[in-house]
Parts: sequence; structure tokens; C-alpha cells
Amino acid sequence: MSPLALLGFVLGYFLLLLAVAWRTSRRADNEAFFNGGRRSHWALVAFGMVGTSLSGVTFVSVPGTVASGQFHYLQIVLGHVLGYGIVAFVLLPLYYRLGLTSIYRYLAERFGAASHRTGAAFFIVSRTLGATARLYLVVRVLQDLVLDALGIPFWLSAAVVILMILLYTLEGGVRTIVFTDTLQTAGMLAGLLVCVVYLLWLTGQGPAEALARLQQQGLATVFGHDPLSREFWLKQVLAGVFIAVAMTGLDQEMMQKNISVKTLGGAQKNMLVMSLVLLAVVALFLYLGGLLAMFAPTVGLQAGGDRLFPAVVLGHLPGWVQVLFVIALVSALFPSADGALTALTSSTCLDLLGLQQRAGWSEARRTRVRKQVHLAFAALFLLLVLGFRWLDDASMVLLILKLAGYTYGPLLGLFAFGLLSRRRPRDGWVPVVALAAPAISALIDSQQARWFGDYRIGLQLLLVNAAITMGGLWLASLGRLRPPAPLPRDR
Repeated sequence: MSPLALLGFVLGYFLLLLAVAWRTSRRADNEAFFNGGRRSHWALVAFGMVGTSLSGVTFVSVPGTVASGQFHYLQIVLGHVLGYGIVAFVLLPLYYRLGLTSIYRYLAERFGAASHRTGAAFFIVSRTLGATARLYLVVRVLQDLVLDALGIPFWLSAAVVILMILLYTLEGGVRTIVFTDTLQTAGMLAGLLVCVVYLLWLTGQGPAEALARLQQQGLATVFGHDPLSREFWLKQVLAGVFIAVAMTGLDQEMMQKNISVKTLGGAQKNMLVMSLVLLAVVALFLYLGGLLAMFAPTVGLQAGGDRLFPAVVLGHLPGWVQVLFVIALVSALFPSADGALTALTSSTCLDLLGLQQRAGWSEARRTRVRKQVHLAFAALFLLLVLGFRWLDDASMVLLILKLAGYTYGPLLGLFAFGLLSRRRPRDGWVPVVALAAPAISALIDSQQARWFGDYRIGLQLLLVNAAITMGGLWLASLGRLRPPAPLPRDR
């Protein structure tokens, strides 16, 4: 199919998103932007969060890892299921009991104002880097598939995509995203199913027969058994648990959707259902990756990594499948970027600017400041996406998980120390501890071969970072216990 026709389908899909946004953002105020008015239905949130959790990185990058990494990624997702249980039954009850709009307000009550701002700042850095890395990957694939052939430069493609996201998130915030993420998740999963079914038909195999061939070729191995390897099953599952806790339970983007559900029970059902659906969908993505790895050599295709899936679709599948792939790709792009843009705006306004505590400000002034922050983050997204253009990592999913080890580690350490200890560190020392922990973790990571021989830490760097943070907080809290100071409710 011609690039111009594919671009037409993308623009049509975007108009549909704008219509949904217009319908859901009417009469939306700042409360609706930040927490959806706490009236979201848990089933809609659960389904939409599948798309947010997967994103374009899973859609493109995870299938491309199978040729070199088999099904090892599933070990991490199995850990995610356990981690989501911790989020559902440990963190969500805390957030609902305190009535939080920003989850980092917990740190203000537990440690103090500097700790509150530190937690929010680490979230802002973490989510900004993660969201723009995901956004870059999908824009790059769209560039390769459609836009290069039309002579459109990458910087303009990125600017237009970010403008699209800005247009439908600026007014409605969380209220709009709950509905648009549901639509986009459906589009992504439809594209995934069609590609799997078509590849099975193209290769003349049934689902069970294809899986048996993958097992014969060693592509379907799930569990790693070498304790020294990064892929050892216990390392991967344990890392998956804490990645889920950190990147979902301690992440304002993910939690603002959960706490927009009216009741705690509904939010817990959302987390549990989402975790099981996510496990099944990732398993299907890995199965697709196996099919791609078997199909590519039969047509002489040399592409690998993040470029494998798009190369097969563009070069060897019919036009109607290309259309579904592009729509699914765009559907995978928007949930990870629109929610991030909204959450970053929310955290900056609530945690750093104290928008809700400014009693003398009118609603119009609050809205004006919130929109200015939203626009500033959109501009930052564009700059970082252009920066990732020079980096162009072979597997963005691995890069994102590594970045998370550095940026979410202090958050995990802060919350874990607050929940598991009665000590209260000196508030002014908390930013120093939170900055020192990633620096020490980076040193450990760089010296693994010298200090540990053949042993590799891998994704457990997140736990190392969190443990260093907790150790620093313990040192900063010698002789101090937590006073019983309740946090004022946000609502």
C-alpha cells in the first residue's frame, strides 16, 4: 500500500481520537484533569492500562528479542503479576486511605517536604525519559514505514505526533485518557491478533504446530537455569516483581488512573485483571516474535531487533495487514505518551507548584498554569525524542528497563523505608541520599566484571539501587522515630 494511503488512515484514526476527547472533556475542570473526578469504571481502566503498560516498545521491541533471547522476557512478566498483587493489596489501600491525588504526598507526611519534592522529581525524570524513549521508537518506525517515502523529515514527524497528543490531552486529562486508552488498547490487540493469524496462514502451520517448531529450534525457552547469567529465572522473576511495584505502584501516571476509580475494591480488581490480561498478551507477542524469527530467513530478510516486525510487515505482507499494523502501532504509541504527559503535568502542578494548596488562586488561574506546564512538557518531549534519534539503541525495551533501574530505585527505596521502618530520616538529607544511590549503583554496574567475575546483576540493579537508598535513609535517621502525624486528605 502507498505511504500516502497509510498516512490517510493514521489521520482518520487521529480524528476519531479527537472526537472521543471532545466528548469526554466537555465541562472538565482541574479535578477531572488530575483524577477523573474519581468516577472511572474499573473495567475501562484495567483494559486501558494494558495498552499503557505495553506501549509501542512491547509492540515492536519484544517480538524482536525472541531471535536472541527466546521467551526469557516472559520471566519478567511473571514477576510483574506478583508485583501487581503487592500494588493492589499494599499500596492501593494506603493511597485510598489517605485520599491522595498525587501519590508522592505520602512522602510529605512520612518524611517531610524535601522528601516529597524528591520523590516527585525522580518520578518526573523517570517518566520523562521512559515515555520519550517509547515515543521515539514508534515515531521512528512510522518514519521508516510511511513518512520517509513522503519526504517528511523526522523532526517534523515527531513534532506533529506530539501536537496530536497535546490536542486531545490538554483539556480532559485523566477523564479523557481512560476512554482513549481503551480505544487504543483495542486497536493494538486487534493488530497483534491479525498479524499472528496471517503469519500462521502464510507459513501453513497451526498454532500448536508452530509452537512445537519454535521449541525444536530453541526459540521458545522461557526459563534460564544458569545462576550466573542475567537470564537466570530467579533473577528475572524477582526483578519483574520490583519493576512492577516501582514502575506501576510508585508511578503517578499509572496510579492516577487507578485512584480515579471510585472504590478501593474496584481499583484492586482493575490491577488483578490487568495483570492476567497483560501476561496473556505478552505471551502472544513473544509467540509472534517466534513466528517472525522463523519466517524472516525463508524470504532472505536480515533485519533483527526492533526493525524485524516492521520489515516483515512492510516488505512481505499485503496492504490491508499493513494498514492494521500502522493503526495498531499508533494505538500502541499514544497510551504511553498521553498518560505520561498528563501525569507529568499533574505531578509538577500538585507536588512542585502546590497548585491545590494555593488558596488565593482562582480556578481560571490554576487552569492557566496547568496548561502552561502541559505545553512545556510537550516541548521537552520533542527535544528528547530528537535526542534519542542519535542514540538509536538496538533494543529500546532493554534500554528503558535499564534506565528504570537508576531512576526508580530511589523511589522504591523511599517508599519501602517508609512502609517497613518506623525511623524518620532528617528531611534535608533525603535528596542527597536519593542522588547518591544511583551514582553508587552506576559504579557497581560498571565494575561487575572486576568485582563479581562471571556473575551479572542484570535488571536487579533496581533492587541494588533501592537497597542503597534504604541504607542511606537509615544512616540519616539514627535516633529518630516516626511521629504520628496524619497527612491531610487531598480531596
